Amino acid sequence: MSLAARNKIDVTVSLAANVVAAVEILPRVRPPLGQLFAGKQASSLLKVLPRLFALCAAAQQTALLSAIETARDEVITRTTKQHRIALIVTERIADLLRGLFVGHLAQDVASVAAIRSLMREMSALVGTAQPPWGSAQCEATARIVAALAALGIPNEDGALTSGSPLALRIAALDEIDLKSIPAEHSFLSVADDRNIIKRLLVDDPTFCHCPDLDGHAPETGPWARQMARDRLSPSPSGAAERLRARIAEIFRLCAWLKAGAQIDSAEHGIIERYRLGPGRAAAAVECARGRLYQAVELDAQGRISRFEFLAPTEWNFHRRGPLVRSLQGAVLTARRRRDAIHAVIASLDPCVGFTLNFREIGDA
Repeated sequence: MSLAARNKIDVTVSLAANVVAAVEILPRVRPPLGQLFAGKQASSLLKVLPRLFALCAAAQQTALLSAIETARDEVITRTTKQHRIALIVTERIADLLRGLFVGHLAQDVASVAAIRSLMREMSALVGTAQPPWGSAQCEATARIVAALAALGIPNEDGALTSGSPLALRIAALDEIDLKSIPAEHSFLSVADDRNIIKRLLVDDPTFCHCPDLDGHAPETGPWARQMARDRLSPSPSGAAERLRARIAEIFRLCAWLKAGAQIDSAEHGIIERYRLGPGRAAAAVECARGRLYQAVELDAQGRISRFEFLAPTEWNFHRRGPLVRSLQGAVLTARRRRDAIHAVIASLDPCVGFTLNFREIGDA
């Protein structure tokens, strides 16, 4: 079963003389997992959950498993933790690469052979992502790095090979005529976890549909991770910067895998578990699209009596979130306004399904 068909977002941009006067977002219809899971044995859902999501399936499963284990006061071994982190990192690389193909290289006929080679190597890595992590996985990761070099991505410092498909794509994004006004940026991180998880199992169900942190909807994903980790200035903050952050993250994660996937050097907060009381717990997982949360409440028989989840989509496409902040007040040209809006949406999540509408509301 897949819920991808129910995952489309409607974006309406109101223009006044080519100035973005308003951005309205009609969110996706979230799957009613709380109702579907209620009364089920927690262990019976672990194999079902990945089939419900087209993207980030391993992250979804890991979050649920971690929350259930914590609710049961179970302790996991260091080896198990290492395997789960390696699995999440492997999935993140695959999903980030998919975003490059879908959002930026889909029309590049000249790169078909290189892309196919990269996809083969990625499939091989996913197929070997079993414990313990060893030479086979390290060699598969090295081949992925070599395949990336063939696409003009030689290293993680963002210096793409001149004339390569992605270098040309970044240049095109830089040239898109979208003059944004300065906006205040905020980024979701592990430091926000406790604030968020305290609200996941409260009586008000609207938080999971329209979350906020003290009235703000922070951005989550590769660019947000880079800004928070390296304490960089978020200016400039366009589609090109977010694409560069995705490319850099692919290389950073590959470097960690090649070095042996050591748990001591793993990304801070990539998998976190939180006990909320007897039979109640939550988990947070840093997946390709951003920070994912799940919370469970178990009854005395180990059945799920409450389940809530909060996906990155709810932050990035919030009605007051980063997409709105990036577009509000921006000046567009009539000739390329659709390309400009598409570029901003894809920079937040190249795999999200959406419809885009424009509304003219008169002179500014």
